[in-house]
Amino acid sequence: MKLTKTFKAFFESEKSGGILLLFVTLGSLFLANSAIQTDYIAFWDTQIGHHSITHWINDGLMTIFFLLIGLELEREIYQGELSDLKNAALPIFGALGGMIVPAGIFLALNFGTITQNGAGIPMATDIAFAIGILSLLGNKVPTSLKVFLTALAVIDDLGAIMVIAIYYTESISFLNLAIAFGIMGGLFILNRRNVHSLWPYLLGGAGMWYFMLNSGVHATITGVLLAFVIPFGDGGKKTISYKLQHFLHNPVAFFILPLFAIANTCIAINPDWHEGLTQSNTIGIIAGLVIGKPLGIWLFSFLAVSLGICTLPRDLKWSTILGAGMLGGIGFTMSIFITLLAFKNNGEEVITYSKIAILLASFMAGTIGFVWLKFNLKTRKTKSTTT
Repeated sequence: MKLTKTFKAFFESEKSGGILLLFVTLGSLFLANSAIQTDYIAFWDTQIGHHSITHWINDGLMTIFFLLIGLELEREIYQGELSDLKNAALPIFGALGGMIVPAGIFLALNFGTITQNGAGIPMATDIAFAIGILSLLGNKVPTSLKVFLTALAVIDDLGAIMVIAIYYTESISFLNLAIAFGIMGGLFILNRRNVHSLWPYLLGGAGMWYFMLNSGVHATITGVLLAFVIPFGDGGKKTISYKLQHFLHNPVAFFILPLFAIANTCIAINPDWHEGLTQSNTIGIIAGLVIGKPLGIWLFSFLAVSLGICTLPRDLKWSTILGAGMLGGIGFTMSIFITLLAFKNNGEEVITYSKIAILLASFMAGTIGFVWLKFNLKTRKTKSTTT
């Protein structure tokens, strides 16, 4: 399978970004539990314009991350893995299983409790971390596995975005929402009239973000909506969609996501931190990510192939699909993001314990997935050499 230059650039930036995320997360945890703990944590709570620095990062800068996700999703739909329904079916079904089964496990443990709202937490996959771990396996990784995991993670993100929009919106100001969509409609008209200057779309996007923020719907959704009104054209290098996507790769991978990780993992770990791991919500998060993700991805992929909806690529085995599912259990960015929304009314302690559970589950999923794939890909290579 031949990879496009756009996919290669995306894969490389996510790979490097994932490695950087690991280092900044460890650094933030260290500082949050060092001699400067109080000042460090207080810094991220500093108020600027009635909102903390962390809030501006989560509701502001992360909108740019969602814009990039939207642009990547659009490209996948028009030109990439998702443009052919037969090829797209495998990662689509895998992603569905990777969302439904983990959420089901979480709800089974938390239904009827004050933490049942966290069912969306184990549904997410962190693209940067998952691709970063996969890249450590080197050239032995089949191209089809790279494409499968990337497409699955992108679809996963779309699912997470829909969950945020539908389930984590408490009250809606229909006037502000109508204005936001009115601006989007105006941008769509510019698109149809072949206006290919980027500035009107960015200025309109800023207006959309403001009114979406005040509508009650999470403001980051603006990024995805904006992506689909920016002209795609033929997807070539001269289109503003391509230029913007290409421009955003590095700022998102090497600035926005690391900043999000730093601000949201400054966790003061108490001596009794392990006691929080016995709560139903933390057990649900860990079980959902470590067990539910690979089980759901493998099971739904197997059913799709068995029913003749799609086929398994010739260079993949079911054991490697399971390994990709294990890497899918690395939730991190999106899981933490959903945690902040799901438990914002449950107190800081619930959020802290949930973040610790996400970090532990992501570490476990990444480690198990890496070891599993290293063994299976090595076995695959040995067999192909001897035949």
